[in-house]
Amino acid sequence: MRTTRTVPARPVLIVALTLAAAGSLLLAPGAAGADPKPVTREGAAVDDRAARAPASAARRALAAPEATSTATAARAYPRRQTLSPDPENPGDKSLKLGLTPYHAIAPKLNALQRLGDRVSVEVAGRSAGGNRLYLVTVTAPETTRQARAQERMRELIGNAPAAAAKSREIKRDYKTPVFVNNNIHGNEWEGTDASLEVIEQLATAKDARTRDLLAHSRLYFNITANPDGRIAGTRANANGFDLNRDFVTASQPETRAMRRIELDKQPAVLLDLHGYVNGTLIEPTTPPHGENYEYDLFLKNTYANALGMESAVNALGYTPAKDGVEAAQIPFRDQEEGWDDWPPIFTPQYAAFHGTVAAHTVEIPLAVNNEEYDDLPVPELRRRSAVNTAVARAAIRATLDHVREHRATLLTDQIEVFRRGATGAAQVPVSPETVPGVPGIGPEDVYTTTFPRAYVIPPGDARTQRSGPAAARLVDHLLANDVRVTRATRPFRLAGRTYPGGSYVVDMHQPKRGMANVLLADGRDISGKVSVMYDISGWSLGSLWGATVERVPSGSLRGAPLRAIGEAAPLARVPAHGNLRLRLTDPREIAALNSLLRQGVRVRQAADGSAIVPASARREARTAARAHDVSFTATRQTGTAPLHRLRVAAAVTPGELFALREMNFDVTPVSTAVLNAGFDWSGTDVLFVSAGLDHADLTAPARRALDGFLDGHGLVGRGATGAALNAAAGLLAVKPVEGNADANGVVRVVNSGSVTRDAPGHGFVYAPLWFTDPGPGVRVEQSYATGNPLVSGHWRPLPGGTGGPAAAAGQASVVSGGHTVLFGTEPLFRDHPKGEFPQVARALFTVAHSASVEESG
Repeated sequence: MRTTRTVPARPVLIVALTLAAAGSLLLAPGAAGADPKPVTREGAAVDDRAARAPASAARRALAAPEATSTATAARAYPRRQTLSPDPENPGDKSLKLGLTPYHAIAPKLNALQRLGDRVSVEVAGRSAGGNRLYLVTVTAPETTRQARAQERMRELIGNAPAAAAKSREIKRDYKTPVFVNNNIHGNEWEGTDASLEVIEQLATAKDARTRDLLAHSRLYFNITANPDGRIAGTRANANGFDLNRDFVTASQPETRAMRRIELDKQPAVLLDLHGYVNGTLIEPTTPPHGENYEYDLFLKNTYANALGMESAVNALGYTPAKDGVEAAQIPFRDQEEGWDDWPPIFTPQYAAFHGTVAAHTVEIPLAVNNEEYDDLPVPELRRRSAVNTAVARAAIRATLDHVREHRATLLTDQIEVFRRGATGAAQVPVSPETVPGVPGIGPEDVYTTTFPRAYVIPPGDARTQRSGPAAARLVDHLLANDVRVTRATRPFRLAGRTYPGGSYVVDMHQPKRGMANVLLADGRDISGKVSVMYDISGWSLGSLWGATVERVPSGSLRGAPLRAIGEAAPLARVPAHGNLRLRLTDPREIAALNSLLRQGVRVRQAADGSAIVPASARREARTAARAHDVSFTATRQTGTAPLHRLRVAAAVTPGELFALREMNFDVTPVSTAVLNAGFDWSGTDVLFVSAGLDHADLTAPARRALDGFLDGHGLVGRGATGAALNAAAGLLAVKPVEGNADANGVVRVVNSGSVTRDAPGHGFVYAPLWFTDPGPGVRVEQSYATGNPLVSGHWRPLPGGTGGPAAAAGQASVVSGGHTVLFGTEPLFRDHPKGEFPQVARALFTVAHSASVEESG
């Protein structure tokens, strides 16, 4: 049993913390409980509410450019700017807690800049809701020459670590970068206020310790990573996204801004301030640990800083009896499982791949959100928020003390992370010998991987040497994550195989090999390692994004005709003559099709599922090709069935709603409440349901209207909610079987129908579903592979032996019939599995077309 505490060990953290929250609405201080939200799954498996984000938020996120790098603009510090004020908002949810409302942040930052020459403010981007993202830097003043020297040293560390390890200048002069990230969950407020207080203290302090800290460090504060949620009192941003699940996908502008900060600043230490777990939870985590980290270096530094934070938090003197505050806890030391660092979707875990060697989620103790926010008296809420702010402030100050005292070790270990990657050195498994001073290290903590020599991403079109849109997207995503990619200028041989010119090559001897591998590798089935996972356990972009990714275990790249690139080769192409064919195997191609249909272009579908655009619409095709970076080919085909602009009513999750809008569909969010309020179905062609629509909860008029719509129009359903509506409406004769609701991951599938034509051989599941007992007219579009379909992730059978991957093997995962398609997989999950998106698009067009044919017939 892993424990060094004198209190009883709590083996499974998720269960324990959920039970601890049971009395959280009592007013006695001792009952100030933990909010179960941070330790329970999110999405349709537990939250069946339909998304309702405005289309403007999606447009803003999709149109937002990559945040501009600040590293290249080596300007002197301080970098002052006067921020224009935001309109006062009396509805800001922070006000009830006695905390800083968003509209007061800009004036506060202006005032902090006036306190001296240590505080700089920059706008790092804008949120999905259009609010500014503020990055504050606190450091001793630097001339332009000194700032340039800092950037040069930072680049040497990241790009030439062997030279950096020998640099006396770096040891003497480099300022240790520290990143404090606040309020990524909008209704976990107090990190923002604690940071503002610490910044003010640092701006004016005259003591020698502060002067020494700022002379040898740059401190970066993301004041509120989620201003939309801060204002609205929601965990998610204006698009309904949990930003602390978005790092591997980076679909949201706030996530891309944080990524840009991590790349440009290259922090050695990171704090991500959250709430609410009582007592204060301070990472490092329980197993399983991500297999692509240099975990020995990460654990060594993260645990050492956690001890300092724990001591500082406990020294505040709060007690369970007096204040309702339990002693701080460190999951690695105090728990067996339930709070893992396996996926790179969380801020600290993502940062580890960019050289952060001490990275922590810190969960402050007293719940003030959700039910507590609504039900507790204002004085009690403000008492709790004051406690939480003090705890967050103590964690920040303890971290700054650790950085000041251990600067040399932190920088040495950051350089070593990059050196191992660049040289192809082996990982060092954790053990009491390799990480001395950390208690309880055992075999359950050892997770390493074998890095390949390279990955090759072949181009999509052997004739033109142009990559397909899936390959281009993947390459651009790798580059955005600071992974080095090269492109072959002519055909070449590697490990006994010939690859065509235009192929992209990821040399795995590079400083950020862990980042490359965590994105491209298949991942691992960890079902047998632990009984429960905190969140997703499989995510492979190599399997799910639609591109061909080939792992090359060994071989030499010496002499290969490879050229470093900064972006994927452009694809936009429209032939000068003939009708035009557009494949519909990628979200960009679907978006281009929808833009043409929106303009009234008469597009027809070919027998192979592609779209045929008449030669008369060449100008519109050129515009679409440039806008969406897709390629049309010349064809003599004229197509058969006409395709029409679809108007989709969608009761779906936030990720699905965003993905539909990414594909340029016209979408109207609906739900049980919307239908009960009276919904006009005359403007809808097809209904997509996965969350938030329960046939039994509809009023009689709403039910009659829905049934009348479904009698002549199409339904696409996903998961248990979609299958339940199908059954209630008596549409497709199949039996849905629910698997383990805690299961998730990448699975092997077999595609067999027109809806899944040209789809990848992998899918993603989260609370998987399959279909049995098909009735007349039911077609199997896709099945789970035989054997064990799980490639990577966590999927165990239920206690009775049902619901596991063996039960799903060979069963139908997607079925269709009439004007209905049902999915048991998650083809649009959190806007991530891009290669699966076209399945949903084809389903929407298929059922809408079949319904229109039936109606016209």
